[in-house]
Amino acid sequence: MEYQKDLGNKQKALRINLNNRIYGSFAEIGAGQEVASNFFKAGGASGTVAKTMSAYDMSFSDAIYGPDRRYVCESRVVRMMEKEFELLPARLPERAKDTCFFAFANTIEALNFRRTNQGQGWIGLRFQLSPETEPNDCIIHVLLHDNDTLRQQQALGIVGVNLIYACYYYHDNPEVMIDSLVDGLQPGRIEIDYFKLMGNNFRHVDSRLLSLKLVKKGLANATMFGPDGNVLQVAEELYKKNVLILRGRFRPVTKVNMDMLETGLAQYRAEPKVEPDQVRVVTELTLANLKSGTKKIDDQDFLDRVDILCSLGLTVMISNYGEYYRLVEFLSKITRGKMIGIILGIHNLTGIFDEKYYKHLEGGILASFGQLFGSNLKLYVYPAKIKQTGNLYNCDNFELPFHLFGLFRYLYDNDRLEDLEGVNTEILDIISDEVLEMIHRNEAGWEDKVPAQVAQQIKDKGLFQYTLNQGDKKSDLNSSPDSVAQRKI
Repeated sequence: MEYQKDLGNKQKALRINLNNRIYGSFAEIGAGQEVASNFFKAGGASGTVAKTMSAYDMSFSDAIYGPDRRYVCESRVVRMMEKEFELLPARLPERAKDTCFFAFANTIEALNFRRTNQGQGWIGLRFQLSPETEPNDCIIHVLLHDNDTLRQQQALGIVGVNLIYACYYYHDNPEVMIDSLVDGLQPGRIEIDYFKLMGNNFRHVDSRLLSLKLVKKGLANATMFGPDGNVLQVAEELYKKNVLILRGRFRPVTKVNMDMLETGLAQYRAEPKVEPDQVRVVTELTLANLKSGTKKIDDQDFLDRVDILCSLGLTVMISNYGEYYRLVEFLSKITRGKMIGIILGIHNLTGIFDEKYYKHLEGGILASFGQLFGSNLKLYVYPAKIKQTGNLYNCDNFELPFHLFGLFRYLYDNDRLEDLEGVNTEILDIISDEVLEMIHRNEAGWEDKVPAQVAQQIKDKGLFQYTLNQGDKKSDLNSSPDSVAQRKI
């Protein structure tokens, strides 16, 4: 169906109410008790609503859906959908042959009385697109940015109706589904940082691409994928964890990238403030790093890079935070005082000290550094090789304008940044852009500059415009030294 952006919330609810093939239940926990209300207010709700309930008390909720580690989490909303959907055909067998059943659920934490928390929650819909077929699931996570509980509840009611409408009327175009979720809401009121669409009707849909589109469209600031390629919710994964970040283009992943991770992780784990069993290593790409020479993000190129990183056992985050201080500000709200480490090359450190990036801030570079280093952050600096002399370029001989050098010395002397130790100096001449050009030209020797497992993937899948040579053969890399080392990260 054609996307009708200006269709109001009441009109959407009424249209669903008047569709006699759509029928289901609503289960809402916490502050999210507004969605079913919209259907009742629209009129004709008896044609849509089989049951509404709010298991607000934890004991009642546990008795109905079983205990869970947290009440506002994805597993909770899945339990709710499963339970409520099972009851529909069991209790209404006479309707099953000509009805598309659904079970809507949400579990929400709204702004508390003192306004000391972040309003957020999980919303899900289990739904049939044809009677007597296996259902599909659509699950989202929302952050609520209104500074008023009633406005947050109103926003949730709107998003809930939008979600149900999108699943039934825009299901043939997942990107439109995403766009329609914020219909009727002013920009900035909510953030949708997780979107998963599953089921027989959506086997062709790659949830990673949908998550990327959330960031591209400004509906989310970051999204994340686990080593298995599944979409993760950033706050769930990194909450109160020690986080080590490596930012890059990873086009392709080189031996330098792996050396940065291995040496950086060893140094980070040795920090007194770091709990080794609570460490999360994340490779991060910004939207700017995902753009190609055309200045556009190539979806397939994005998937290729994510596939390679995940195959190395790494977690991948995509963000719209071009500046490091914005990335750290975002992470510090999630890690809650835990130590954040960032691995970066010495030339990227030069960029952090470049004042032109902070002209938009009232306090300039000092304001940005206050946000960057005001949290529990430490930078781990990977050296470069000086071509003329072959010597290392690192923090010991770091070059800066005179008026900024005192700022650098303050950070260095107070252990806020340090050189990485034990790096492999034999590979410092590897530059990813040069490797990429070698791949494009089919020039011999590029394989020696990337991990063996990465080289094989590039050849097997023809990544980065690689053209298979007649003499190339696939090999089993399961026991190669590179792959063994990478799985330890």
